[in-house]
Amino acid sequence: MADNAAKTIDVVAAPPADSPAAPPQAEQETAPPSDAQSPTDTLPPGITADEIALYDRQIRLWGILAQEKLRTSSILLITIKALGNEIAKNLVLAGIGSLTIIDTTTVTEDDLGSQFLISQENVGQNRADAAAANLRKLNPRVPVTTLAVDPLAVDLSIFSMIIATDLSITLLNPLNAKAHFGNKPFYAAGSHGFYGFVFADLGTHTYTITRPSLNNHPTLLGPESATRTVIATSRSPRDAAGNTTETVTKREAYQPLILANTSPLPLDISANRRRLRNVSPLLPCLRALWEFETESNGLPPAHNAADLQRFTHLATDKSRDLQLPPELLQASFLRSFLQNLYCEISPVTAFLGGAVAQDVINAIGGREQPIQNMLLFDGEASKADVLALVPVVPAA
Repeated sequence: MADNAAKTIDVVAAPPADSPAAPPQAEQETAPPSDAQSPTDTLPPGITADEIALYDRQIRLWGILAQEKLRTSSILLITIKALGNEIAKNLVLAGIGSLTIIDTTTVTEDDLGSQFLISQENVGQNRADAAAANLRKLNPRVPVTTLAVDPLAVDLSIFSMIIATDLSITLLNPLNAKAHFGNKPFYAAGSHGFYGFVFADLGTHTYTITRPSLNNHPTLLGPESATRTVIATSRSPRDAAGNTTETVTKREAYQPLILANTSPLPLDISANRRRLRNVSPLLPCLRALWEFETESNGLPPAHNAADLQRFTHLATDKSRDLQLPPELLQASFLRSFLQNLYCEISPVTAFLGGAVAQDVINAIGGREQPIQNMLLFDGEASKADVLALVPVVPAA
């Protein structure tokens, strides 16, 4: 696909609880990787026959080379609430090298309603420690470590990937900046009842797509979109049926959340009235929430007239900045969003957690197009949109 400025995923159902992957993103260019034909062909050093047998099904999906990259990866997960439960479960089942969880809070009665890695006996215990015990049972091959520290004080250079969940923007921005300038891939995700988001900042990311070649014209090298460049292509010999496959290597450039949060909509959306009407009002609401948190030192809007009025003004301003139609941001949506703030609904966190884990697996394996760069999920509409929110560079 030439441009991923905006994509829509129609959600049919959440992924099963024991699945290590989420439903694939709509309109993504997918095909079996070139190394996926046989799990036992050319074993990478270090991977064992037992691991081949254990992960056989997923190796056939994404290939043994990607599995080897997974088994040597070290992932940091910051905060493990319901969304973090889903992400951790999926990654541990997929066979990552190690998982470190940071969470300084203790388990409460409220956590039991949506967090399946803890139980009544864990109330009062550290949330990361309680969840880690059950994660180790899911896959004893994956070391799970816990820390009860300030995430900003952690050395991120020792990790392959950083995932921050359910944090205020006052923590997300400095964490993202630290990861970005340290050249560490970073994901941020959050759930608010029926709503949620996933943000990806992979720095400069290279990945490969292998797909059937449908014509005699190879993919052209060079810029494909504002963020993506085709850097290499190759074709396989024709098989007995005359079919051939094309392998395309692309490089994707990412920006940190602090820039994406102030970037305009992609031009192909902002210049199209019909597409503007289809933009989710969740985007201005999230931007309003993050500005409110910035003004209030990380605190969310309280249920009082002053905070609700301030949030409404912020959301209206953000909608206007995005040049969205005035009728898009309805009072009913604002009310619903505020009522859902910081709530946890299991099917929503299952979808979001699956989406994050699948994208992390693809990013580590260097295959398939990753999220660029903001996924917005509206559970009431059963729809997820992916928007490429990047700064506009003035022409020279």
